[in-house]
Amino acid sequence: MDDAVDNVEAVAEAPTRPEWLPEKFKTPEDLVTSYSSLETKLGTSQDDLKASILQELETEALQNRPATVGDYQVPEALDENLVNDNPLFQWWANHSFENGYTQDEFESGIGQYAQFYESMQPDLEGEKTKLGENADARIEAVDLWANKFFPEELSDAVLTLGQSANGIEALEFLMDKLSGANMSGNAQPAQQISEADLRSMMKDERYWNVSKRDPAFVKQVEDGFSRVFR
Repeated sequence: MDDAVDNVEAVAEAPTRPEWLPEKFKTPEDLVTSYSSLETKLGTSQDDLKASILQELETEALQNRPATVGDYQVPEALDENLVNDNPLFQWWANHSFENGYTQDEFESGIGQYAQFYESMQPDLEGEKTKLGENADARIEAVDLWANKFFPEELSDAVLTLGQSANGIEALEFLMDKLSGANMSGNAQPAQQISEADLRSMMKDERYWNVSKRDPAFVKQVEDGFSRVFR
């Protein structure tokens, strides 16, 4: 009788097993522990998979890149010595290497810059055409005058001005305005040859026409300008 009572009490005290708990787990705590372990394993696997994929992508992206930044080749159309000393070129080479650019992609970037640079340069032949048939004579006369009148530190600015027809005309305007001025610094005006005569001589074929050019005549004009603007 006592044994039967003890069995009944033991059954009454035993915890009731949840119906939703899978048979392989003894308690809900076992299920929680197993789930946490699985979650950790899955998380680690995802991180490893992500790292592996990124490594493959990086390897693929860099497989056609030169071994070092210095291995990029300068296009034959460019002067290698001038390019290597250009900070912009060095920046582009480093940028290309860091981003895994191929040699072709590297050259494409340089080509785009070269086209832009050329588009910004003046059309010297077109500007000469605007000056008329005696353009060479006009340019030479202005160059001679500018070299004598402007100090050396302004030579680059004058050169830039002389790359356009408008610039040449502006310098010719200065020549006209200053032709009667005293360029020697004396109180009395210095004796000068006529500016109009020199301009008339410049229109002579012996001065501007290459096939009929007379060195003695050209020297006469140049000497005249030297006396006028000394």
